[in-house]
Amino acid sequence: MKNIFALPALFFIIFLHSQTHRFVYELQYKMDSAEAGYEKLNMLLDINPKEVKFYGHNLLVTDSLNKKFGTNNSHTDMSGQIVKRKINTYDNTNFIAIKEGYYSFKTTDKISWVISDETKKVENYTLQKAFTRFGGRNWTAWFCKDIPFNEGPYKFRGLPGLIFELSDSKKNFIYNLIKSQELSGTFPTDNFVESNFGNKAIPINERQKVKLTLDFYNDPFAFERNNFSKANTNLKININGKEIHTVDELNTQTKSMQQIIRKYNNPIEIDKAVHYKEY
Repeated sequence: MKNIFALPALFFIIFLHSQTHRFVYELQYKMDSAEAGYEKLNMLLDINPKEVKFYGHNLLVTDSLNKKFGTNNSHTDMSGQIVKRKINTYDNTNFIAIKEGYYSFKTTDKISWVISDETKKVENYTLQKAFTRFGGRNWTAWFCKDIPFNEGPYKFRGLPGLIFELSDSKKNFIYNLIKSQELSGTFPTDNFVESNFGNKAIPINERQKVKLTLDFYNDPFAFERNNFSKANTNLKININGKEIHTVDELNTQTKSMQQIIRKYNNPIEIDKAVHYKEY
């Protein structure tokens, strides 16, 4: 993390000019808690004078390529960690893609920290240790008082300095700060956070989110199944590269998809995990 930041005093000066402070975290996470290996993503924490946003770097890349080449590609962030909030609050707007839909729902996520006296040196930065329990997991954070932002990855905030490192006790989710940038103006994300490449987020509540998630699990190929009901004997449907010709084949694909959904049911807020039945 050498030379990531300018002198801390400069942050206050730059902040007054409505810039966006971008912090890039490498996220290692397990989609299946029983697996040894990790998926890796770069996640962006954007802080401007009004809002804080956290989202996947791949969303930004797709949007940039669309603007550069005039394409209309889309990307679905599979981390389940797209959030935004007003500065200095715990009131989050969460964004999630379910099947073909894109949705937003609000949560209040107060986080209480226990700050340790333990410190460590990383490059030129002194980091201090802190603990919290959030989302059904126990977390350890290392933050830097010299960087004057009380923010961090995802919904984690409220420490007297920026979070550099964060992980849960079972090492299912590991964040490490790897880079920072200063962007002129407030960086717009309307096309890939507040909407998903033309698919504007539909406001729902958490109960509706669970229902939509369960509806998808119970019949992940509902649209394809509806096509079969039209009695087209020559119908060919492609699912993940496999041609489906009969209802029995579709049912087999449905069971396989349900198995995958159950296997990779390891959200960051494990206390809100949807409980799927095995049929």
